[in-house]
Amino acid sequence: MSVNSFLRYSIRLERRHVATRLVQQRALSGADAVNALRPFYFAVHPDFFGQYPREREVNENSLKRLNGYLDNLQKPGSHSVQPMKLTFYVRDTKDSSDVQPDLLTLGFRSVSFTLHTNDVLSTVMNVLKSCRLPMEHIRGLTARAEISKSPPEAGVPFYRPIKWDKSYYTFTGFRDPEQELQAARRADPTLSLWLRNNEPEATKKHTASLPRREELIRLKKELCHKFGLADIRWQRSWGVAHRCCQLQSLSRLSQQNPEALINLQGHTVVFADQSGMNASGHVMLGTMDVHHQWTKLFEQVSSYRSLQQQTDWLKERISLLLGGAQVIHVERLGPVQPITEHYSTLNTFHKSLMSRCLRLHPRSLQGLTMLLENDRTSPSLHEMGHFIIPTNCDPPKLQVFLQSHAHEARQRTERKKQLQVEEEAVVKQCLQNLSLRSLSKEPSVSSNQMIFCCRRLVDLSSPLMQGLHICISHFYSVMQDGDLCVPWDWKS
Repeated sequence: MSVNSFLRYSIRLERRHVATRLVQQRALSGADAVNALRPFYFAVHPDFFGQYPREREVNENSLKRLNGYLDNLQKPGSHSVQPMKLTFYVRDTKDSSDVQPDLLTLGFRSVSFTLHTNDVLSTVMNVLKSCRLPMEHIRGLTARAEISKSPPEAGVPFYRPIKWDKSYYTFTGFRDPEQELQAARRADPTLSLWLRNNEPEATKKHTASLPRREELIRLKKELCHKFGLADIRWQRSWGVAHRCCQLQSLSRLSQQNPEALINLQGHTVVFADQSGMNASGHVMLGTMDVHHQWTKLFEQVSSYRSLQQQTDWLKERISLLLGGAQVIHVERLGPVQPITEHYSTLNTFHKSLMSRCLRLHPRSLQGLTMLLENDRTSPSLHEMGHFIIPTNCDPPKLQVFLQSHAHEARQRTERKKQLQVEEEAVVKQCLQNLSLRSLSKEPSVSSNQMIFCCRRLVDLSSPLMQGLHICISHFYSVMQDGDLCVPWDWKS
């Protein structure tokens, strides 16, 4: 047998072993799901998108949501979950006939799909198929899944995973995905070296962006003043030119139909992935929507405002039932929670509390906060001091949990406040000592990480950072407008 024939036979044997093992049960285990999704994880892993912050951010958030979806499917008694729309940037695709030309040159493409499957196997198949990734290692599972309902027969071969030697990749020319991932993680240089290599480019881009930055400030101030807006924000880290285009579009609409924007008075406008109102009461303008859709949304703002008042009433009622603890909503990266979904969650939780008699002192949990989540099965206490409560949590068990963890929650909340004060002070020191134009961080960077990073930046005192916009992140990057992304744990 030739070497090539042997390799082809080995690959077929490996796929057959994987299929044999997975078909033994309809609901894949967590380890099986990870193995089956290996081609997907290596195609979308955020570490490969260090030079593309927006795409990295999208993939990070979507991976978290996908993993949560898979976790929910594996929980005991879980029969169905809410449909979930995901977007990934997939690298190294061979089929590029329908890929955007500008993404082709970057080596990746955008893929969006909605998960509405009720078992792990179907979910894995859906993800791989949507991303047009290899499925041979699990192909045939669906057709033979019924076999798993009967006891496994004695003749089933023992599964032995094949771990390819490095010479396999050398001989075949295939890329070793594990080695590639490790190389991407080791690629970070020291901060001083990276600044010397990239500061000229950042300064050039920043200088070129100054007219657009001034136009952005002017348009934002003009629209806020003219229509009494509380603020204008953006859901994602779009560039200055992109933001200017969005404000110019809103400005044109205000000139063509000024009456349409009257209902926005007092509201915060957020340019987002979809139009509507979010759980915080902000009016979201979908960046892919046309003026007609925006105008229709403006007409519905009064109805949304009424729904927001009902959510506030529900929060007050829940607080009275739970000893003064407040339900809060934290804006996160990724898809925003609509006000309708937030109201539904609060209403379900309130009805659950009303169905049982709780014995909590009216002010016993005063000053504590909680988040409600539909996809959780048990309550927990976050490291920042707020409770995370399942919407369908059993009230008596919830009461016991809140009372037994109240002291720890207060200590963590106090620690969070101290960290916030410390973070504000060290950020201010950085801005002054390094003469930065701005210093911000990504939401995924914790206060501890930000404090650690800023203290080291002050000690470094690099003159190459003067006059620049710095964002503390998890990777190095020069943004299109000259902003610098620096990992919080940069090497010295």
